[in-house]
Amino acid sequence: MKTDSIFYKIFQVAPNTLFELIGDDNPRGTTYGFGSQEVKQTAFTIDGILIPPIYAIDLPIFFVETQAYRDKKGENIYYRFFGEIYLYLKDYQPSNNWRAVLIFTKKSLDPGIPKQYSEFENNPRLQRIYLDKLPLEYGDRSLGLGVMQLIGMKPQVAPERGRTLLNRIQQELTDVQTQNAYVELIETVFVYKFPKFSREEIETMLGLGELKHTRVYQEAMQEQGTVMVLQQLSHRFGAIPPEKQAQIQQLSADQLTALAIALLEFSSLQDVDFWLQTQA
Repeated sequence: MKTDSIFYKIFQVAPNTLFELIGDDNPRGTTYGFGSQEVKQTAFTIDGILIPPIYAIDLPIFFVETQAYRDKKGENIYYRFFGEIYLYLKDYQPSNNWRAVLIFTKKSLDPGIPKQYSEFENNPRLQRIYLDKLPLEYGDRSLGLGVMQLIGMKPQVAPERGRTLLNRIQQELTDVQTQNAYVELIETVFVYKFPKFSREEIETMLGLGELKHTRVYQEAMQEQGTVMVLQQLSHRFGAIPPEKQAQIQQLSADQLTALAIALLEFSSLQDVDFWLQTQA
């Protein structure tokens, strides 16, 4: 499973999480639209970009990149990341300033800034986050931070932390849909962390069996998934035709999850049409 999709879901469910992660106490996550952006005339696609409203020229654009594995080709992530950023600035010439955030699940995955970009070594424009180095109490600040911290946590301590988060979700959140969205996030993180485990084994590990099989949970998950997918699609491709919305609303919870992951690779609404046809 691509970790990009996990981070994407976290930022969708808890939009303030990125700002909390970088130490920005201004709760403005809902002001930004989060998505991916294709750079014109290249093969680059920026996986995470937070763009403020058109009228908020005083707010910066945030470019976000995640690294959860060592590149097999030996590529240094900084070359690609800065390449994507500068091509975006050239193509779109935004009025806003910009900042960059690199999130590593482990500090050992950071290859170091190349000398060609040495001016960013101590530059506040670039911020690097190592999830495995965050203090344990860091995740207590918010549910979003708690879920994100799970990604970089050692497998032997993650289950207990996951169960603690699930208890917090039930105690702190009253809206059923929001509760279920966080539960789904935690389960997705554990699917990534324990790829050899079945869904049933992960549910047992977290004590999710009874909760996930309730009718309330199933209905809320389907509704939440529909809303999230439609929001992602409209953010990337504009207004979604009513007939296409109706098709998406008929999808099962599993299909909605699959579509949410698949659309990260889509470049137009025609890709959505093709995907829906394969599900018919």
